[in-house]
Amino acid sequence: MFTKEKPWLESYAKDVMAEVNTRPFENINSLFDSSVNLYANNIAYTNFGTSITYKELSNKVELLASFFQNVWHLKKGDHIAIMMPNLIQYPTIVFAALKAGLTVVNVNPLYTPRELQKQLQDSDACAIAVLANYAYNLESIVDNTLIKNVLITSVGDELGSIKGTLLNIYLNHFSGMVPSYKLNNVTYYKDALNLGTKHSFKDVDVSYDDIAFLQYTGGTTGTPKGAMLSHGNLIANVAQAYGMYKPVLSLGSEVVLTALPLYHVFALTINCLLFFYIGGSNLLITDARNIKALVKELIKHDDLTCITGVNTLFNALLNHKLFDKASFKNLHIVIGGGAAIQSGVEEEFFRKTNHHILEGYGLTECSPLCAVCPHTQDSYTGTIGVPIPSCKVRIVDNEGNEIWELYKSGELEISGPQVMKGYYKNERATLGAFDGEYVKTGDIAIWQEGGYIKIIDRLKDMIIVSGFNVFPSEIEDIVSKNKKVLECAVIGIASESTGEAINLFIVKKDNSLTEDEIIEHCRKYLTPYKVPKHVNFVKALPKSAIGKVLRRKLHEEFIK
Repeated sequence: MFTKEKPWLESYAKDVMAEVNTRPFENINSLFDSSVNLYANNIAYTNFGTSITYKELSNKVELLASFFQNVWHLKKGDHIAIMMPNLIQYPTIVFAALKAGLTVVNVNPLYTPRELQKQLQDSDACAIAVLANYAYNLESIVDNTLIKNVLITSVGDELGSIKGTLLNIYLNHFSGMVPSYKLNNVTYYKDALNLGTKHSFKDVDVSYDDIAFLQYTGGTTGTPKGAMLSHGNLIANVAQAYGMYKPVLSLGSEVVLTALPLYHVFALTINCLLFFYIGGSNLLITDARNIKALVKELIKHDDLTCITGVNTLFNALLNHKLFDKASFKNLHIVIGGGAAIQSGVEEEFFRKTNHHILEGYGLTECSPLCAVCPHTQDSYTGTIGVPIPSCKVRIVDNEGNEIWELYKSGELEISGPQVMKGYYKNERATLGAFDGEYVKTGDIAIWQEGGYIKIIDRLKDMIIVSGFNVFPSEIEDIVSKNKKVLECAVIGIASESTGEAINLFIVKKDNSLTEDEIIEHCRKYLTPYKVPKHVNFVKALPKSAIGKVLRRKLHEEFIK
C-alpha cells in the first residue's frame, strides 16, 4: 500500500513537474495568435499534398470570422455545428468560429439523419458547416432544427485552384460520392471567404470560462450528452499534455500523423491544439479507413515525428503488406488511446518500428487527457500510465471509500482544471456524473507499483459468470495474441446455467482458424470460467468514428 499523496510522482521523468501553469492563455484565440506570431512561416496542416502555413491559415480564419460576425450576424455564445472529416477546412472553420466567440458543436459526418437531427436539436445549433458529401443528410431534417444558415465546403476547396477545382468537378459530377441535395440559406466556403473581405472583424471578448465546445459523448450511461468544455478546460489540458511530454517535443519542428478525426476530442486536443501550440505540423488523413492510402502516406512522409492512434488503427497498419516499407527514421513518440492497446498489437508494433506505443487515457468530460505513460517508458506495461501534471486521480469502492491498496479494484475518478463544466441542458446527468469535485469515469481500475493505473474494464461491460467477475478486455488481450486473429471482441449474454456466458467475436487473419483452436488457446491462459462459451467468426466488428469496438452494437446484433 502507498499513501494518497500522488504516488505516481515517483514515476515521473526527472524533467517533468508535478504542477504546471494551466492558464498560459485566457482563451484558445490567444493561443492561436501566439503560435501564428511565433511560427508564421511553418506548415500548419498538410492534406492531399497541399500545405498551409500558420500565417496563411490565420488570414483565412480572420476572413471566416468576419463572415460569421458580419454576414451571418452570429453573436458571442451562438452554437455552430461542424460536420466534416479531416480537411484543412476543419481547423480553419473551428478557429474562425472560436475567434467570433461561437461555441463549436462537433458532429460525426457519418451520422444518419436521425442521429444528426437529435444532436442538432439537443445542442441548439443555429448554423452548420458541412462537407458537400454529407449535405444530403441535412436536407431531410434541417426544418426540425434551429439551423438558419448552412456553410458548405467541398473536398478540394483548400487544395489549390487547379488541383482543387479538378477534384471538386470529379467528386461533384462523376464520382457519385456527393449525392444531390436541396437546402436553403446556403453559402459556399470560398464565397464566405470572399464575403469576409468586405467587412472588418471586431474582436470578441472571450473569457477562460466561456464554452468553446459542446462535445457529445455517451458518458457513463450511453445516452449522448453535450459536455460543455470551456476555453480554459482545453487550454489547461494542452498545458498538462505539454508538461508531460515537453522533454521530447521540439518547438517548431514536430510533424504528427493525424489519422484520427479532429472532431473527436482526442485528436482535437492533442493533434489540433497541442501541436499547433508548439508550432508543429499536422498531416491530415481524410479517410483513415483506406489503409492502403494511409500506409502510402507513411512511406512518403519519413519526416513524421509523432503518431497518435487507437488499437484498431495500429493493428490495421501492422497487417498491411506495405507497412514494412515505411522508414520512421524521424519518429520519436507514438501515443495510443481511445481504447486499450492490446499487448499483441503493441509487441508487434515495437518489433517493426522499435517504438513503444505510449498508452494514454481520457474521457470527453476531461477534455480528454487524464493519464499517459511517461516518455521514459521502455517496455509495454498494459497500463494507462500515470496521471498528468495538475490532475488528481483516485479509485473508490462501492461505498465511495478511497482505495490506495495495490491491485484492489474500484471506480476511477478524476479531478482537475480540464474537467467539464457539466452537460448542456442536463442538470440531472451533470449531478450524476460527479462525486464531489471528481468526475466518475465508469471504468474499473487498480493501482500498480509506481502509481501506474491499469484499467480492468468498463463497469457496464463486466460479465458475471457463476458469480465470478469476468472482464472482456482480459479475454480480448489473450485472444489477440493468437497469430491467426485479426480482431476480436467479447460480450456477455444471458445463460440459464451460469447467469451470463462469454460470447467471443473474431475477425480472422488466417482462414484456417477454427473454434477448437481458439478454445484451446484460451484454456492455456485463462481459468475455466473465463474461457468463451460461444465463438463467432465475423467479417468485421462494429466500430466508432475513431475505431473503438462497439460492444453495444454486438449485443444488438446478437440479440437479433
